Amino acid sequence: MEKTKFGIQGLDKALEGGLPNGNLVLISGGAGTGKSTLCMQFLLNGATTFGEKALYISTEQNTEELYKQAASFGWNLAQLEEKNLLKIIFFDITQGANFLSEVDSVIKEFQPKRVVIDSMTTLTDALIIGGMGNQSDFSLVQVIEKVSPIPRTEQIIAKSILYKLIGELKKYKLTTLLTSELYEESKRLSADGISEFIADGVIIMHYIEIGVGDYRSLEIRKMRYSNYDKDIIPYTISDHGVEIMEKME
Repeated sequence: MEKTKFGIQGLDKALEGGLPNGNLVLISGGAGTGKSTLCMQFLLNGATTFGEKALYISTEQNTEELYKQAASFGWNLAQLEEKNLLKIIFFDITQGANFLSEVDSVIKEFQPKRVVIDSMTTLTDALIIGGMGNQSDFSLVQVIEKVSPIPRTEQIIAKSILYKLIGELKKYKLTTLLTSELYEESKRLSADGISEFIADGVIIMHYIEIGVGDYRSLEIRKMRYSNYDKDIIPYTISDHGVEIMEKME
């Protein structure tokens, strides 16, 4: 099995060489856990270390905001875009565009090896609200309504949309990371409670405040087609991004 490396020492070891090529992996965590930072590193290392084209699809931060975030870690995203190693797309969910059509067009033109969609929570919420209110021209909602024109609950709509969306993304056979908010005390592994069952892998990022300090850890809860470290893995966010720490004995 060929692997796609994060390029983060300790994490690739825990994944026994990286993510299986073509896997679609959910990165879940609450605010401040570093989901976007980890995903950005995944793309940055892919472009700079492994020479693999990387595509970042954002539904929350525009290009200028992502540049600013990356600069805080010393990463020059604009330079990578100029070299055609990185492409950043901001998908404005308020415009009601055809998400899958746009993604398909960009992937066919740019031909990336790595993809990040940040975040699935924002995208799915927009699709569900549009579907429930019947005011959206998102193609996914239209497909659901044509196939099943019966009264639907929000959960049924979410499940139908996610199966369709993730199924379409898997067709590209690209190693893809999807971020999802994970609310405190939640027993789910994603905000929607569905993505974790459809995705090939799930990595959960935790953040706990202890007195005046904090403690971050991650766990690989699922990874199809590969073995992986099932222990809790401590990490920190330094000036260089996410760094895996030595496990405490």
